[in-house]
Amino acid sequence: MWAAALIAAAIPGLRAQEHVVRVTPAELTLAVGQKAQLKAEVVDVGGRPVDDAQVFFFSRARRAVSVSREGELLARKPGTHTVIARARIGGKRGPQATVTVTVPQPTPAKVALRGAPKQLYAGTTVRVQGEVLDENDIVRDDLSVALASSDAGIASIDAFGQVTAVAPGAFTLSGTGGGLTTESKIQVLANPVRKIDLTAAVQTARTGDVIRFRATGLDGNGAATDVPVHYSFYAAPDDTLGNAATGQIQQDGRFVAETPGLYTIVATCGDVTARTTVRCSQRFPQKKKLVKVGHGLVADAHTSDLWVWEGIDGRDYCVTGTWGANGDALFWDVTDPSRIEQIAKITVDARTVNDVKVSEDGTLCVISREGASNRKNGIVAIDVRDPRNPKIVSEFNDELTGGVHNLFIDQGHVYALSAGRRYDVLNFQNANAPSRVGTFQLFEPGASIHDVWVTDGVAFSSNWRYGVRLVDVGNGIAGGSPSNPVEFAKYAYPSGWNHAAFPFTSPDTGKFYVFAGDEAFPYGLNVENDPTYPRGWIHIIDFSNLKNPQEVARYEVPEAGTHNLWIDGTTLYVAYYNGGLRVVDISGDLMGDLYRQGREIAWFLPTHPKGKVANAPMVWGPQPHKGHIFFSDWNSGLWAVKLVDDKGRRR
Repeated sequence: MWAAALIAAAIPGLRAQEHVVRVTPAELTLAVGQKAQLKAEVVDVGGRPVDDAQVFFFSRARRAVSVSREGELLARKPGTHTVIARARIGGKRGPQATVTVTVPQPTPAKVALRGAPKQLYAGTTVRVQGEVLDENDIVRDDLSVALASSDAGIASIDAFGQVTAVAPGAFTLSGTGGGLTTESKIQVLANPVRKIDLTAAVQTARTGDVIRFRATGLDGNGAATDVPVHYSFYAAPDDTLGNAATGQIQQDGRFVAETPGLYTIVATCGDVTARTTVRCSQRFPQKKKLVKVGHGLVADAHTSDLWVWEGIDGRDYCVTGTWGANGDALFWDVTDPSRIEQIAKITVDARTVNDVKVSEDGTLCVISREGASNRKNGIVAIDVRDPRNPKIVSEFNDELTGGVHNLFIDQGHVYALSAGRRYDVLNFQNANAPSRVGTFQLFEPGASIHDVWVTDGVAFSSNWRYGVRLVDVGNGIAGGSPSNPVEFAKYAYPSGWNHAAFPFTSPDTGKFYVFAGDEAFPYGLNVENDPTYPRGWIHIIDFSNLKNPQEVARYEVPEAGTHNLWIDGTTLYVAYYNGGLRVVDISGDLMGDLYRQGREIAWFLPTHPKGKVANAPMVWGPQPHKGHIFFSDWNSGLWAVKLVDDKGRRR
């Protein structure tokens, strides 16, 4: 330390650092799912411990390596990651140190050939995807698989995994990657198809409408065969601006157009083809718009979630949380949305009140706590029979001291996230003496639960890389109950960004979907001064077949990122962070990119010059209520808007 002091004296303007954070270990290697404990101390220039110093830890990649404020690490995803140890001395920000955490890729365990058939017909093509999996059946994205055919005269393979049957016979398809090889024997049969019968369900439709085509291969006698037919299309756009009309066709014959024009569908089987043409017009010739009705500004803190309800007095109220602040929950009278009035405030020991919910009868509010000074986080129950005079009735923090990020209240039970990988089910039928009655937990390596939403006795949890889980907590589909949660379906998508989920049964088709929202901050989260630019979209997953859910559609706004969402009827309301509030038509069958299809009904960008970050939209969560859409904005508080037509008439 004396050397630093001599250098500082020799170079004008350079001072020796007064305090240093020492972390043990300064770097380490952990396997996926492995934990470790960091230790830190703050010392002065003489190497002596500083008595009034505290060190808190946080991760620059919390979904890859998570860390508690006390320094407990959990490796979640492979890579080289950085953890920060930041000191506070005498209540003021002090120096910091970095810890490098290396998480090696797990050892390859096997190679899988996705889509490899048992047989093919000559002249047809199928795509096969080779994947290297580790011991937990997680795909090693860093390793590729080389495909090969044992007989190119029977079947050929291109660089993209397209396997084309050339002539009748048998061949072996092999896949090699990660030092491992697997094989699949495939038989090629003679192709009997001599003609294709191609029909369309309709001749005209709108962009976003799913049109069903049926193609049947016929043999030389005109009899139907079971030989698969390949669909493709080409388009002639209506506009003359150089924009090609685009769409999407599935190999089951479903087609959807994104822009107006003529679309010719082509069905192919070997060297036999058939064509038919349909016209698609603009879905919404006249757009609607969202107009501001009222605003409750919150300028001194970031606003988190909201909940709107009708009180027992018949008036309408809203509660909002605060993020990274003083532990406040704010109560509002929104009976007249044009005159939103803050009527009360409850302050608890926390930095963040992230989530807020109100019981079905409008009498009990529950709020989450994170960052309590005594580390007793958990949840707080508040009597809101008189929202102008809310009263804390109880707290529950047993085994929830790590902080509750999200919660839900349903039928007298509160579902509270805890310890990253589980949520507890708490009986609040007696709000003065709540008790734990059940727990649901993920056991996969590096698993983490972010959110839970409960409806009709089913808990829908959002679990980052482990996707959406459906759990019976009283529905009866799997014999579950609040005290005995039973998982019965799941779906995960590759990005690992699953942050929120909302169920939807289409009244038009009867299909059961889960709308799964992303959250991602690839360019960082700016708490002060500058806007934030999140990314991510809404994944639309068809759970009609619970054993084989399929991701069938998406809603993605370019250059923006999603947060929370709500569905009312056949309308989707999305808090799209920097993309504002978005309203989307989800009627009919769903397929492809709803944004590009023109299914968006309206949008609204909230800005305010006195916001926590001025004039920077950051919409957190929406909720429709009695003809208005209320939403919270992270930078500017509570808003109420109304959907109107192009002439300004309210919808």
